[in-house]
Amino acid sequence: MSPQRRNVLILALCQALFICGQTTFIFLGGLVGYSLAADKSLATLPISITILGTAMMTIPAALFMRRVGRRVGFMSGALIGTLGVLICAGAIYTANFALFCAGALLAGFYNAFCQYYRFAAADAADEAYKSKAISLVLAGGVIAGFVGPAVATQTRDLLAPVTYLASFIAVSGMSLLAMLLVSFVRIPNLSREEQRDTGRPLPQIMAQPVFIIAVLSGMIGYGVMSLVMTATPLAMVACDFADADAGYVIQWHVLGMFAPSFFTGHLIARFGLFQIMLAGAAMLAACVALTLSGIDFINFWLGLLLLGLGWNFLFIGATTLLTRVYTPAERAKTQAANDFLVFAATATASFLSGKLLHAYGWDAVNYTAVPFIALVTAAIVWLAVRRRTEQHPA
Repeated sequence: MSPQRRNVLILALCQALFICGQTTFIFLGGLVGYSLAADKSLATLPISITILGTAMMTIPAALFMRRVGRRVGFMSGALIGTLGVLICAGAIYTANFALFCAGALLAGFYNAFCQYYRFAAADAADEAYKSKAISLVLAGGVIAGFVGPAVATQTRDLLAPVTYLASFIAVSGMSLLAMLLVSFVRIPNLSREEQRDTGRPLPQIMAQPVFIIAVLSGMIGYGVMSLVMTATPLAMVACDFADADAGYVIQWHVLGMFAPSFFTGHLIARFGLFQIMLAGAAMLAACVALTLSGIDFINFWLGLLLLGLGWNFLFIGATTLLTRVYTPAERAKTQAANDFLVFAATATASFLSGKLLHAYGWDAVNYTAVPFIALVTAAIVWLAVRRRTEQHPA
């Protein structure tokens, strides 16, 4: 097995463990938050804080890994994640909402490190393999589609009478296992000369139209996904569905997010990057149309499946597009700027999700996504036309 394929395999396994834990956390975060918070409109605050922590740590994580290397950086992040989830477990045991939010913040710091799995695979791959490497690493999340919700539901009462305590202890074990696995990754660190060379100023990189559209696509793809997904378990419980029903819907949503990754890279090579990104935006629009058409189980299930598929096409497309705007010396700050903006938007969407659901209902959550989907569609079309004009001037 070639070194780049070996790295992709290890990073895909680490991605699987990360997404298993993240899926469990997102599925349970709102339910635990609802049980602990005095103000029920703050039920999704722990999930929002997790995503906020991701945004806060993206830049420090990138700079830290630029100096110490990917392997040490990923191991350090996993250790932080383990601590954060154990704090959440302690908060559940003591029924302390503030402590649960503090643990969620540390879990978000870990998530920031994990977001660089896809970039680490791309950085160590040749140009022809980049989009496939990104896709295959994200494909590790397929395992999470089966395991994540199962962990949440099967361990729910394992340490009764404290509901969900065992679930969070199980998630901490996933972080520790990821720390062990990622120790086998072998990605060359930057040389001293490469560390001294920082390339173009960041504002110059960010002014490129390709950077702007890549970041906008990532922000809206992740933001819309977070907006709808965060509210779904609470909305389903409010519609008298059982926890297990909500878990099943989230399971299929996660499968929709990651299962296409086995072939998204091939689709990009076959049909073109912009076409796949537009297909992703169309699936997000189809999700909103379906979730607004009713509150039967099929509406939640199929809507969340389409939400996952749309996120996959749009996010992998945006990540692939971003790799075209920087040199090796510029990648740390460019990737950090991208992920900071993406997860700042995602945190905002997650927090807004709970507020909208509590104050105005499920329909308001979905209607809010519509103008953003229209915006990203228009932006991708504009860039595609611009690139085609540059390549084939009249």
